[in-house]
Amino acid sequence: QVQLVESGGGLVQAGGSLRLSCAAPGRTFSGYAMGWFRQAPGKEREFVAGISWNGGRTSYADSVKGRFTISGDNTKNAVHLQMNSLEAEDTAVYYCVIKMRSSDWERATHYDFWGQGTQVTVSS
Repeated sequence: QVQLVESGGGLVQAGGSLRLSCAAPGRTFSGYAMGWFRQAPGKEREFVAGISWNGGRTSYADSVKGRFTISGDNTKNAVHLQMNSLEAEDTAVYYCVIKMRSSDWERATHYDFWGQGTQVTVSS
């Protein structure tokens, strides 16, 4: 089992920025990709962004393109999500994820490991 530790969530005003980070401390391994999902109250969990293990490929949900940027450091098993121009609709619990094989980015069931989640609240 891989433990993922997330940090960086919080409360921010609309138009502001936050940076989420996630790491798998104490572990060295190779997966296929890391990324982020989010879940807002009363809504299904949705894909936000993903990055391949070597950083060569990224994928974003249409709702965050141009505002969010994902980056990774596979030497530290770490991934970051820079979130700019935040909107009230971005309010959710954000989950760090890892998948171990090539598959659709958007399907939550394709991810093998999940963090506990960090709350992001954007006030309008």
